This record gives sequence, C-alpha cells and structure tokens, in this order.
Amino acid sequence: MGIRGRVSRNTLANANKVQNWRIYADFAQLLICTARELYVNEDFGVELDETVYALDSTTIVLSLSVFPWACFRQAKAAIKLQTLLDLRGNIPTFIHISDGKLHDVNILDRLIPEPGSFYIMDRAYLDFARLFLLNQWSAFFVTRAKSNFQFRRLYSHHIDLSLYTILQIFSVTVFEKTPLLQMIMESNYKTKTYENFNQLKLFS
Repeated sequence: MGIRGRVSRNTLANANKVQNWRIYADFAQLLICTARELYVNEDFGVELDETVYALDSTTIVLSLSVFPWACFRQAKAAIKLQTLLDLRGNIPTFIHISDGKLHDVNILDRLIPEPGSFYIMDRAYLDFARLFLLNQWSAFFVTRAKSNFQFRRLYSHHIDLSLYTILQIFSVTVFEKTPLLQMIMESNYKTKTYENFNQLKLFS
C-alpha cells in the first residue's frame, strides 16, 4: 500500500471512519472470487462435485453506551453476524451484520440460492416456506428437526409391482449391489406391465 512506517490504531480507526465501506466490500468480493477459484478442487471429505455451504450465526455482545443502535437486551447491546461458508477452502461467501434481535431464519430471505448446491444449517433455520424456495431454485438443504417438530403424511403413492418387474425396469439382476437412488437417477426406462403372479410381492 506504499506505507513506509508504523500506522497507529487511532490513525487507522480515523481512516476507516471517513472511508466509504463499499470500497472494502468490493475489494473483499474480488478476494473471495480469487480464493474460490484456487480451492475449487479441494477435497473436504465428501464426494460431491457440487458446492457445499454451511450457514450459521454468532452473536457479538457490545457496550450499550457505545453502540445504542445495536438493540439486543435491556442492559446490553449486540450484533448478529450471519455467515455463509463455502466448505471448499472455508471461504466466507456471504456475511450479514444486523442487531442482535434479528432471528436467524430471516437471513434466508437475503440469500440468492445457487442451483445444484447444498446448504447445511442448524434447526434455527427451519422454516418450510423459505426452505421450499431453496427447492424451487433446484438447491438442496440439510438441517435438523426441532424437538417439538410435528408432521404427518399428506398422501402416498401405491406401487403394485413384483420384484421381477422392478429389476427389469432398472435393468439389473438380484446379485448387483447398486444403490437404489443411483439406479433411479441414472436409468432411462419405459414403464411396462408384467402379469407374473409367481414372483415375490415387494409391496402389499
């Protein structure tokens, strides 16, 4: 930066006070893009080609007298730092700072989902309307259920096929060890009906 001597913290603080924050924000985005290109092929323990993000927040307690705008509790102030982390390289790709009262789930309204990517988050982000938007963007999410989580099945599809018919659809034999999901995703088949009542019934 061309600085030849020591810079006091007071000088740096004054410079940060008068500088436009957008300069640092734009520069940070350039650094993030460069770093993600360097780590795009890094192995992080999961065999996935898609991008995997971790979303979480942390609350930073502040002095109420110095930061009266950071509403949190009656006797203390705080800010909430929401971070979306690219697990390849542990690079923050999205950061949002708010007062401490903002609930975690509201940050999902500010995210622009990346199609095909995975979002890992804790139970604080459990909101079905917002998670359904991730699904509409062709993104995936992994979260935990809350202790008071209640659900019921709305409908189900009845499948009346013999084991022989199912294996014929997937073009496999009984001795193959292929995961069922892999067969469904990769198979190109046409549905046929076989009337063979001597075969074992897989579904009643």
